[in-house]
Amino acid sequence: MDNLDYDAVIIGAGACGLMCAVQAGFLGKRVLLIEKNDKVGAKILISGGGRCNYTNLHCGSENFISENPHFIKSALAAWTVNDSVQFFETYGIIGQEKTLGQLFPTSNTAKDIVQVFIDLCQQLQQTIVLNATLTGINKTQDIFNVNYHANGQNTVIQTNNVVIASGGLPIAKMGASDFGLKIAKQFGLAITHTAPALVPLTITGKALDWYAHLSGNSVFAQVSNGKISFEENILFTHWGLSGPAILQISSYLQPGETFTINLLPKQQIKILIEEERKTNGKKLLSNYLTLFYTRKFVDALTGILPIQKNLASLSNADMEAIHNFIHQFTVTPAGNKGYDKAEVMRGGVCTNELSSKTLETKKVKGLYFGGECVDVTGWLGGYNFQWAWASGYVIAQNL
Repeated sequence: MDNLDYDAVIIGAGACGLMCAVQAGFLGKRVLLIEKNDKVGAKILISGGGRCNYTNLHCGSENFISENPHFIKSALAAWTVNDSVQFFETYGIIGQEKTLGQLFPTSNTAKDIVQVFIDLCQQLQQTIVLNATLTGINKTQDIFNVNYHANGQNTVIQTNNVVIASGGLPIAKMGASDFGLKIAKQFGLAITHTAPALVPLTITGKALDWYAHLSGNSVFAQVSNGKISFEENILFTHWGLSGPAILQISSYLQPGETFTINLLPKQQIKILIEEERKTNGKKLLSNYLTLFYTRKFVDALTGILPIQKNLASLSNADMEAIHNFIHQFTVTPAGNKGYDKAEVMRGGVCTNELSSKTLETKKVKGLYFGGECVDVTGWLGGYNFQWAWASGYVIAQNL
């Protein structure tokens, strides 16, 4: 095949790159897909504990963080959640909703998702090069020269279109790198500040002993920082806090910012205690709280709440302290667990640099960015995959 017979070179065989290659193939376009790992879809394979939450039934632009919240609307309209569902159903993947709109394959294995793309790339005769190291991309007139090293040799591919779908900075052991950001900078594109997102939070100092004592305890809670709130489980760990609600709020926190946890979001503890002590005034507060929390959690409240008092003898000040702890538990994280434990990267290639309708850069004809390396960060629960599929589809239509 003559090098210029490739309609595009796609860098990165993750969710965005694979969808782009397949959709381009449907349109009769031939692409070269370059991947640094020894297999495609490495991050897909580990997502959702290997089960792959591949979209979310409630996905909308409000479920994403970006300096331009309107940017993603065009892509989400071009490739909808229903398009994702139907695409995978066509190739044998039937979805089942687990919670909050999260869709998983009924087979419960991410391998099936990746296999769809492997099979389609073979059928469509799209070329995939694995274990490849990109050594440079430059442009002369209308032609890109893509240099890479694989199978013991250096190769230069010439093409009119380059798609950067190389992901973000999490997770290094999955082959993550700042390659996409470097290419953006090389071509003079602005980068929105990057940080780990959907990431566990760390606690330091004396408070850490208390968190460590509770390690392994999971509580359904509402977390809020005044701008947004999430209701899901939180998990106490020996280094701080994790769990779905914590990962969600982490994407919205600035360094040093405090947030609050409501440990009983569906009820009011004062009202519950008032009702209970009408008939069971002699019951110890510690025993009563085990209706809502584990014994280990309640025991850890010794010295914080009057848990050895019976309900009838709780004073107004006691009730206020109980209310404040249960409903307004405040946390000031020391930091987070970093890119190695983050699900995604916040920030990336500035959306002002891209056409929202084509995802082509405004400054460089034929250069496209999609997926995680763009300043579009979804919530936990399949939203980031929906953006990856949508961006891959949009780019393919416009090559």
